[in-house]
Amino acid sequence: MKNNLTIGVDQNIPTSQGIILGLQHVLAMDIYVPPFIIATALSLAAGDATGLIQSTFLAAGLASLIQVLFYLKLPVCQGPSFVPIGAIIGIYLGANGMGSVIGASIVGSVLIVILGFSGIYKYIVRNYIPSIVSGTIIMIVGLTLLPSAFNSNIYVSSNNLTINQNISLAAITAFTLVLFSSLGTYFKRYARILQISSVILALGVGTTVAYFMGGFSFKAISEASFFSFPKLAFIDYSIDFNFAAILTMLVIYMVLLAETTGTWYAVSSVIDTPLTDNQVNKGVIGEGFGCLVSALVGSTPVTGYSTNAGIISITGIASRKVFIFASGWFILLSFLGKLAAIINSIPSSVIGGVFAVVCMIIMLNGFRVVKNADFSERELYIIGIPLIFAIGLLFIPKEVVTSAPQMLQYLLNSPIAIGAIVAIIMNKVMPNK
Repeated sequence: MKNNLTIGVDQNIPTSQGIILGLQHVLAMDIYVPPFIIATALSLAAGDATGLIQSTFLAAGLASLIQVLFYLKLPVCQGPSFVPIGAIIGIYLGANGMGSVIGASIVGSVLIVILGFSGIYKYIVRNYIPSIVSGTIIMIVGLTLLPSAFNSNIYVSSNNLTINQNISLAAITAFTLVLFSSLGTYFKRYARILQISSVILALGVGTTVAYFMGGFSFKAISEASFFSFPKLAFIDYSIDFNFAAILTMLVIYMVLLAETTGTWYAVSSVIDTPLTDNQVNKGVIGEGFGCLVSALVGSTPVTGYSTNAGIISITGIASRKVFIFASGWFILLSFLGKLAAIINSIPSSVIGGVFAVVCMIIMLNGFRVVKNADFSERELYIIGIPLIFAIGLLFIPKEVVTSAPQMLQYLLNSPIAIGAIVAIIMNKVMPNK
């Protein structure tokens, strides 16, 4: 299968390029959203909310370095997962605040590390996740993330921008991204610079237009402090090991593994390098250690971000050096309030324009994985039924979810995990003639 990479995973790039490309991934990932949602839902004080956001950046940087340098060794960044948000809010309110969340996260992450070292998860992937299942999971990842690009980032209004203005901004940003990414086809001499800088250019154009619309302000940037510390476990939080919270988080971590496995397959598809059993096993260990570090620095569970696969596909750059610099940016942002404020000030619709294109690319990469399969009735069901479940969960009424048992609610809030489980089951129960 031919890929469009200009720089492979193990190839080097100039440091100046690596710094810019690393920032490009950071800008596209939008990792401040989960801690912002949690802080808003819990009505955290300004200092606590800021501390949680900064801890999230620090956790993303450290967890990404763990995976890129030592374990998974794929071009992928870790960031806060959306899956545990409901559970975290429930544990926070029902137990001993953030201390119970961190305590449960520590225990769960240690057990994930043990699962990786035991090799059990490698066996699961080898026997239950062939290419047709992994491709279906990748399609589900892109498909189920796409509505959040619209509902959470584009189809919104604020004090400064109307819904119509946000739709226009998203369209301008997406068009700019596609334009610069495609111009390289016509201007061969500038193909590489246009391709690798397309996301930064799109964000810059979108933000500039937003400024003239009155939707971008330098006030928050000017008021932000240059240097501040994130909140850390055992220093800013007293750790509590609550049994019910631990059981809840164990379920969450198993869902996270299903989610992050889909991300690994999405990235491996883009770089046209099949995942080995050993790599999957190491990835689980790295995921466990990353979540452990995240808990220790006062943040929430992390997972691999599929956004990176889309950015790689757009830029053609998969060098691990880029992701080392991206990790460095995350760590730097966790201490530099000014830089964090700049990223946080980019209008959500501008981020949404990039995110929508990225989700589309992820979904089509999943189709690329399964397209060579013999599409008999069996394969159509293996692909189609999980997609039905995933789409159905996107539109499931909230009252149905809230009426379900707490453990089941966590699964119902994760179309990716449910879709992955259904795909695995369909592949095993459908007769293979």
